[in-house]
Amino acid sequence: MEEKPKNRLELIDRRLLMLDGVEQVGTFDENEISLATNKGFLLLKGEGMHITELNLEQGKLAVQGHIISMHFIEGKSIKGARDRGKNIINRIFK
Repeated sequence: MEEKPKNRLELIDRRLLMLDGVEQVGTFDENEISLATNKGFLLLKGEGMHITELNLEQGKLAVQGHIISMHFIEGKSIKGARDRGKNIINRIFK
């Protein structure tokens, strides 16, 4: 059985995020970035976020900006992961 590469996440002062194991970037803007990683989906929320490094062959991503939250989501697609994350937030604030 072949083991997937490890998923590594490093967050420095909530201003710089470095992530290994990235397979795909879904949507991104200054406030939200959705990613598919080798261990599932990740939804980043923040302010003034910019992708400063992206190498899908090596699975590397770097993001600068103010990181407010990181949410890991089980799902089959990036769009589904984003929608599920919104549903959770909507239920909290009802």
